[in-house]
Amino acid sequence: MKFTKMQGAGNDYVYVNCFEENVENPAELAQKVSNRNFGIGSDGLILIMPSTVADVRMRMFNSDGSESEMCGNGIRCVAKYAYDQGIVANKEITAETGAGILTLQLFANSANKIDRVRVNMGEPRLVRSEIPMLGDAASRVVDEPLNILHSTFKITCVSMGNPHCVIFVDDVEDFPVEKYGPLIENHEMFPRRTNVEFVQVISRTEVRQRTWERGAGETLACGTGASAVTVACVLNGLTERRIVNHLSGGDLEMEWPENGPVFMTGPAVQVFTGEIDL
Repeated sequence: MKFTKMQGAGNDYVYVNCFEENVENPAELAQKVSNRNFGIGSDGLILIMPSTVADVRMRMFNSDGSESEMCGNGIRCVAKYAYDQGIVANKEITAETGAGILTLQLFANSANKIDRVRVNMGEPRLVRSEIPMLGDAASRVVDEPLNILHSTFKITCVSMGNPHCVIFVDDVEDFPVEKYGPLIENHEMFPRRTNVEFVQVISRTEVRQRTWERGAGETLACGTGASAVTVACVLNGLTERRIVNHLSGGDLEMEWPENGPVFMTGPAVQVFTGEIDL
């Protein structure tokens, strides 16, 4: 099977062109190719597929084989691949995902290769039933206490097509993400588990984020997570609606216009191509 390794702000995936390749068991394949010792090494597997309702379709599988609805960093790389490989010809395209159809603007470098993509991530979903979370289905979760072990965290929860739990901390670099991330991911309040973002507010226009990704552990970046963080910052009155989010793998430019969708702009980079014997 031919594949392409790509990364967006360090969030790396193995991409397979399903216009040409046939993947019969993607959950099993995701676990195999993601292994950083015995496989290709990645945060998961992304399939680039034909669509009847958009220019392309994306299916995304975490490194544990579970399928996720969307990946913000991943979809930028899908757009880059589709343009660079001639699957699409325009620099504004649509992509079908488990979170709906998204619109992407593509920016090319001097060699006419895509290196940055702006994604309309859609409108955030803010009530418990849409995240989903247990409790009053119509209520929002903003600065709400959650008890874990002997600590109490104030959480703000958002769905960007997949669930996110945002927690603001004073010093994100020294925060024990690997300790609390899996406990919150698998907390009984989240029937489909959740992604967890630990965030330090630097200023009204800058934040620093670390991500515990559902099904993958800590990753260098998470685009849907950065979108959820942007919304959570506004809901808690901590930042402006346009910010720069410094993730472990790079920066994302984020914007949440009033009463509208979240926009994310960031890099899309091809690392290498190859073939794997299945």
